[in-house]
Amino acid sequence: SKIPISGVAGDQQAALFGQMCVHKGMMKNTYGTGCFIMLNTGNKAVRSKNRMLTTIAWQLCGETTYALEGSVFVGGAVVQWLRDGLQFIKTAQSSEKLALSVEDTGGIIFVPAFTGLGAPHWKQDARGMIYGITRGTTRAHITRAALEAIAYQSYDVIKAMQQDAGFTVENLRVDGGAAANNFLMQMQADVLHTNVQRPVVLESTSLGAAYFAGLAVGFWQDVKEIESQWKVEKEFVPTQSPEAIEKSIEAWHEAVRRVLQ
Repeated sequence: SKIPISGVAGDQQAALFGQMCVHKGMMKNTYGTGCFIMLNTGNKAVRSKNRMLTTIAWQLCGETTYALEGSVFVGGAVVQWLRDGLQFIKTAQSSEKLALSVEDTGGIIFVPAFTGLGAPHWKQDARGMIYGITRGTTRAHITRAALEAIAYQSYDVIKAMQQDAGFTVENLRVDGGAAANNFLMQMQADVLHTNVQRPVVLESTSLGAAYFAGLAVGFWQDVKEIESQWKVEKEFVPTQSPEAIEKSIEAWHEAVRRVLQ
């Protein structure tokens, strides 16, 4: 028998739907080789003043939902580089343990612009930098700084989106392989000063595609029926003071300015 194609979606739109970010103001970040952030802006197409992409999230039952999208070129790829390029770690998963073996980065700031910088800079000829190296610098400091850089880059995109949309998101839903890293997710919550929710199912893209197809053929009656299936596996709550984080963000932005020069 023939199998119908009943739902078609871009990968990030599918991930947004798989995360059940179906209401205005809901946001997800997919931590893969890069980071891909989308914010549901409801029935309004928000024109970005911060170089974000205005896109269609989906169309269901004749209603169009819009979104803002921003991409970080190098996310989990920096951990792959630590493993394969520098051989600091044997597995990507061991980056968390190594990062937690030191209290901080020892003053190291890592801007992983291996292939340029994505949103909100869109500077393809920018190149990476590890700033602040001393004789006391260890592979643990560099690894911790690399993971923090993923959180800082995502922060810059999310803050730009919130400025465009005119509101602050209540929480961030996360998925993708690097979302399994507890240190990174806690850092993301601290930097954003926002709760980070990691679902039971991290493969949100394929899940979202299945949801679209299921709705089309009547396997699920409506979105509300699917919403009840989304479950939190772990929620990360900010633990650092906004004042302490602000100093770290200022140092990050200074390093980015050097890369962009």
